[in-house]
Amino acid sequence: MRHFPPPTPGPARLVVLASGSGTNLQALLDACADPAFGAEVVAVGTDRKGIGALDRAAAAGVPAFTVRVKDFPERAQWDAALTEEARRFRPDLVVSAGFMKIVGPAFVAEYAGRFVNTHPALLPAFPGAHGVRDALAYGAKVTGCTVHFVDAGVDTGPVIAQGVVEVRPDDTEPLLHERIKAVEHRLLVDVVGRLAREGHSIEGRRVSIP
Repeated sequence: MRHFPPPTPGPARLVVLASGSGTNLQALLDACADPAFGAEVVAVGTDRKGIGALDRAAAAGVPAFTVRVKDFPERAQWDAALTEEARRFRPDLVVSAGFMKIVGPAFVAEYAGRFVNTHPALLPAFPGAHGVRDALAYGAKVTGCTVHFVDAGVDTGPVIAQGVVEVRPDDTEPLLHERIKAVEHRLLVDVVGRLAREGHSIEGRRVSIP
């Protein structure tokens, strides 16, 4: 069993990774405005320039960095650069909030047991980049979102928490995804806050928060 106590003194330092508009990032920024939440976003990392997540970071006065895959001849070099950028901010937790790149072994090893991701399906069902579309195509009656720790696989890490969303007969992918996002925002904020304030332990695939 691996134990990850809460930082002393707090608040927990969060590095948030994002690739798009940054709605999950905003949910965390809003939550961190309350000192009782127990965490602060100390940096935002992206793999693209000119995206909404960077605008949200700037508006909140949070430092940001961008590490683009295309700027490196090999993926391993990108992974090493991303790891180094995150390390500069000494995070207690790294949160992938809509980060659409698969990080490599260097990053996973650096933040093992402290790297949180969200996925718009009830893992282990419908992993990968099209969880909402795949659930609809399969004819699932319920789907939802999963907050989990990242390991070396794709959406295979230990599950921390899940939220269920009903699939309606008239759902389209955008409609369903919007309802999942609403649950995802609340679930991510709840999980990150609890990890920050209480710490956690991991035994095999089981995650425990005191």
